This record gives sequence, structure tokens and C-alpha cells, in this order.
Amino acid sequence: MTPPAQGREPRPVRTSRSRRALVAGSVGNFIEWYEFGVYGYFATIIAARFFTPEGGGEAEALVKTYASFALAFFFRPVGAALFGRLGDRIGRRPVLILVIVTMTAATTLIGALPTYDTIGALAPWLLTLLRVVQGLSAGGEFGGAVSVMTEFAPPGRRGLYGSWQSFTVALGLLGGAGAAALLATVLTERQLSDWGWRLPFLLTLPLGLGALWLRLRLDETPAFLSRTAQASVRPPARETARAVALGAGRVMGWAAAGYTFLVVLPSYLQSTLNASFRQALVATVLANVGFAVTIVPAGWLSDRVGRRPVMLTGALLVTALALPLLNLLQGSGTSNAMKGVAVFLAGAVVGLMAGPGPAMLAEMFPTSVRYTGLGLAYALSNAVFSGCAGLIITKTIERTGSVDIPGYYAATTCAVSALALLTLRKPPAGQGS
Repeated sequence: MTPPAQGREPRPVRTSRSRRALVAGSVGNFIEWYEFGVYGYFATIIAARFFTPEGGGEAEALVKTYASFALAFFFRPVGAALFGRLGDRIGRRPVLILVIVTMTAATTLIGALPTYDTIGALAPWLLTLLRVVQGLSAGGEFGGAVSVMTEFAPPGRRGLYGSWQSFTVALGLLGGAGAAALLATVLTERQLSDWGWRLPFLLTLPLGLGALWLRLRLDETPAFLSRTAQASVRPPARETARAVALGAGRVMGWAAAGYTFLVVLPSYLQSTLNASFRQALVATVLANVGFAVTIVPAGWLSDRVGRRPVMLTGALLVTALALPLLNLLQGSGTSNAMKGVAVFLAGAVVGLMAGPGPAMLAEMFPTSVRYTGLGLAYALSNAVFSGCAGLIITKTIERTGSVDIPGYYAATTCAVSALALLTLRKPPAGQGS
């Protein structure tokens, strides 16, 4: 159930302010997902450097690495509630500035952390602490960025503008994969394991400073200024909570399938299918290219035909194709070209959900609770279905011996998401684009 509208929001015009908001909102998402991608791509190396005491097994270390990964996601809802509340009270701009500073500092420090060999058991605890800080700031990033993008969007273009949030997710993951692939090419395995893995994390510092400069030049959104200039009534907490739960259900397939195909894939290919690090990265790059290619067109299309048909198509395609595509990767007789097509297609169908997703969530909440509401819906879904993806898949494969677990996971979550999307209707006046 969507909270009631609180009056018509102003229609922002197509100006340089809109374009500036698009860039300023996007850049934080790029950095956030660049880092999360890097952590996922270097999961096996991080496991060896931080979670493998003498006598510990590789599988055990990888599970602990993904547990740290999942923990950061479980702090996202806390960050979404904390920063979202601030963003709905004092404005989108100051909170997004705070979020980018926090994310940049935590990510840069990961690149400078001493490893288990240097400080012993303190190393994984420090890494986990920084992952928690990242989770808090990432929880505040999505709601603010999407609020800024969609509240500055010209009439009838919320889907297109919101899709840039997801598009910069793809760019961030590609940037992380590209950095990992470049290092794997120019460095030896020993160099990569000893110190090379640190470089992508340290690169976040100049990226974050650039993002901070852009956000300092950002204007407050017209919708927020209009809301604070008038007496506005917050919708009942029960209705907002119901909308948050429904929104989380609608994007759970996007969250689960996205992380399965775009982030967990490298470790799965290495640990389960015995692929090399470079082969796994090439597959991941292809999946992320497929993801990136469909996002913006899907957002644009949703402005014309509606959010539901585009997102529902993506959810149903993942449900139907997840296992067949995974089986192509597993087949010893499958050519490299066919494997490339399979991972590209896997990413592309997830993009059909990711493109319209941000605008769909923004339209579920009025301005007074938008930052908090859409941020919580997204963060809760990601905490359960993205953050736990690597842990669930790795542990279940270890226990059952079934290499089809990633396909079952993506298909099941997308099937449930499709049911939730069937309830999606055109947003009420004052909340839609």
C-alpha cells in the first residue's frame, strides 16, 4: 500500500540544475559500487590475507569473507533509517555530502589495513569495522541519490533519470572489475596477493574528493524546498512501513540476481568451476556490460509503457533462464563464445529490473518520507538478498555439493519479486513522474 500523496510536487524544468543533480547523485553510487565490486572480485585474496589463520581452510576463509560482506549489508537499513531521517528533515544535499565523506574514508582505510600476518586476529575485526561504516554510509546513499535524481527530473522522465542510479552501479562494478583485471594482467600473482589488491581501495580517495566537490555545488531539490515551505503532514507510520515491505519485495529479485551474476560470479567460477582469476574477471566484465547496456533503455521505456511491464519482464526472464544459463557455464563442451553470451544475457535481464527500479521506489513515497522510505526498502532487500548471496551460495554448495545453487537462488527470488510486481499500479497524482 502506497502512502497517500501530500499535494502536488513542483515540476522541475529541464535545466543545468537537473543535469548537475544527475551527475552529483550518480558519482556517489559509482564509488559505492566500485568498492563493493572490488571487495567481491578480490574475495579470495582478502580471505587469504585477513581470514586464514595458520591451519585454516580456504573454504572456511571464503565463508568468513562473505560473512563480513553480509554484515556490511545488514547495517545498510540502519544507515538508510539514520541518514534518511536526516535527509527528510534537513535536506538531501547536506546528508549526501556527509555520506560521501564517510564512504570515502572507510574505503581508503581498507587499502591501508595491516593483514592477519602482521597484527593477527585484530586484522579481520578492523576490516569488519570498516565494512560496517561502509554499510551505514551506503544505506544513506541510495535514498538520497534517487531522491535528488527523481525530484530534479523533468516531467515524464523520472524513469530515465532514476535509471542513472542503476547505470552508475554498473559502471562502478565495471570499474572495479577493470581495475582488478588490469592489476591481474600487469602484476604477478604474488605481487597481487602481497600488495596489489590494496591499490583499487586507495584509488577511492581521489574519486571521493571529486565526488565531494560535485556535491558541494549541488542545489537542494525543488520538491524538498516546496515541502518545507508549506505545512505538510507525514503519512501514518503503519502505511509507510507497509510500503517499505512491498517495495523490498518488488526489488528482491533485482538485488539477489544482480549480486549473484555481477559480484558473486568470480568467486563461484574460481572455487566451484576451477576457472582462473583472469577468466572469472572476463566473465564478470561481460555480465556487467550486459547489465549496463539495458539499464537506461529500460528506464526510458518505463516512462512510456509503465514500470510494471518492464520490471516484470526482467523478473520472469531471470526465473526462466537462470538455470539454463548457469548450465551453459558448467558445460565442459560449451565454447568460450557461448559462455560469453550466457553471462552477457544474465546481466542484461537484470538490467530490465534495475532501470525502472529507482523511479518505481521513489513514486511509492511522498516527499516527506521519500529519502527514508525508498532507502529502507532498497537497503532491507539488499541486506537479505544481496549481502547474503555470497554467504548463502558458498555455504550451500559446500554442504550439498550442488553447483546449481546460484541458479536456484536467482530464479526463486525473481519469482517472488514477480508476484510483488503484479500489485504495482500507476502512482497517485503528486508522486508520479
